[in-house]
Amino acid sequence: METASPKTGEFTFTGWHFLAIMIAFFGVIISVNVTMAWYAGHSWSGLVAENTFVASQQFNAKAEHMREMAATGIRGDLTANREGIRYVLSHPQRGPVPADEVVAAFHRPVGTQQDFTVTLKHEGDGVFTTDHQVLPGEWIVDLRTNDKGEMVYHEAIRVHVFPNR
Repeated sequence: METASPKTGEFTFTGWHFLAIMIAFFGVIISVNVTMAWYAGHSWSGLVAENTFVASQQFNAKAEHMREMAATGIRGDLTANREGIRYVLSHPQRGPVPADEVVAAFHRPVGTQQDFTVTLKHEGDGVFTTDHQVLPGEWIVDLRTNDKGEMVYHEAIRVHVFPNR
């Protein structure tokens, strides 16, 4: 009498195969999610607002204020690096803008740990400087220029400070 024997070379799908497929499937999904979460946490470039509702209510007034400042014709030129900060304020027709103080508030687009505010010294002819070092990376700079207590010019700009410049 002949007994039935399994054929050699024929594949049999077992529970171990199913377990390996499930681990590989969910392993890929979990690793992709972890990778995307890491990139989201390290590269997000949104703005930080303490109270988004209040910020949204103030947006139109701030935008109008900035349009008024831009209409004055005054132009500011900011240079920031590891050597310090230099801000030149001038008007195309009238030349240097008379002012006695510039307050510069540097904010990172994300987070508040490295934010700082510095008052620039008047060097003459619309030039204001300080030797405060600025770390490399993206910054949002809020510059307020005053003369005898009155605001002369206000602008907010986004700058990139390069590591070796």
